[in-house]
Amino acid sequence: MAAVTIYTTPWCGFCARAKDLLRDKNVTFREIDVDSRPDIRVWLAERTQQRTVPQVFVNGAPLGGYTDIAALDRAGKLDTLLAAPAAAEADAALKV
Repeated sequence: MAAVTIYTTPWCGFCARAKDLLRDKNVTFREIDVDSRPDIRVWLAERTQQRTVPQVFVNGAPLGGYTDIAALDRAGKLDTLLAAPAAAEADAALKV
């Protein structure tokens, strides 16, 4: 299964929805709370061109936020991405 990382804040409703979607698919993910981490927020904005959370990464590639992964799911594309083998270096490119 792919390596999944989600950047969140505790008060974000879309973050909760994204985590629920992943949990419903029995996906194990690493959650990184960026609420008090402006350094990670800057990095996320540079890496994804987005200033919002959640930001979901699969095997080190940014997929976007909740609406993006929900759209991939509706299109039948999310399961394929999640089923990919975990890339050994996937987490190396991510900020924690």
